[in-house]
Amino acid sequence: MPSKLSIENEITWRLSVFWCVFLLVFLWEYLSPKRNLQIQKSTRWVRNISLIIISNLAVRLLVPITAASVAVYAEQYKIGLWHLLSIPLPAATIISIILLDFLIYAQHILFHYTPLFWRIHKIHHIDQDIDVTTGLRFHPLEIILSALIKCMFVLLLGVPLMAIILFEILLNAMSMFSHANISLPKSFDKYLRLFVVTPDMHRVHHSVLKNETNSNFGFNLSCWDHLFRTYKDQPKLGHLQMNIGLDEFQDKNKTTLLDIIMIPFRNKNK
Repeated sequence: MPSKLSIENEITWRLSVFWCVFLLVFLWEYLSPKRNLQIQKSTRWVRNISLIIISNLAVRLLVPITAASVAVYAEQYKIGLWHLLSIPLPAATIISIILLDFLIYAQHILFHYTPLFWRIHKIHHIDQDIDVTTGLRFHPLEIILSALIKCMFVLLLGVPLMAIILFEILLNAMSMFSHANISLPKSFDKYLRLFVVTPDMHRVHHSVLKNETNSNFGFNLSCWDHLFRTYKDQPKLGHLQMNIGLDEFQDKNKTTLLDIIMIPFRNKNK
């Protein structure tokens, strides 16, 4: 019963923080936008939010486990490296969050450089504008693969449930923040990106230029891009003039919701 209650609390906390952050970023984008949008917001938002709903329904229906339930299982049966080494709970929680952060960074690189995975991940990059909804817009197959990878990692380490709760909240919040179409003072952005990924830092990753697309893979901690030399400070054309998306998918008439879902299954992804 305590475990079940904890998992229910995890869902409640995640949804509560999600809506708070979403509304805050949405308001921030409205009051202080960085770029003018190229496509009407209502058109993009209907498409993006529809994809988000489909992706989340798919993972709920097709993946019978969650990272939280795996964490409870690992705790119950003392499975994983942390249990083997008898790591104290506070230390295991902090280390797990940091390693999960690195896992997402490494997975992101894998999805860029492996052709099969790129066919799926490119759906995230096809968005011709970037805002709070882009941070949650992924193909259902990518959501399912990511969930399975995360579950295996949690089981391998024996990640504590509290670490999963905190990390999932952080993952959603920082993904929305880093994709936000908001304007930050340059001096503040320069300082903030020493620690975490800022919207200006991540926007470079959504450039149509390939060497910029293949940079700034982090979602939360910025240290991974610096450590593994995947960091790029600014886009070549500047944040206001740079083109967002992928060159082969600039025609908005070819990026309907059905097109987006079917792109990974087509022989010619154009």
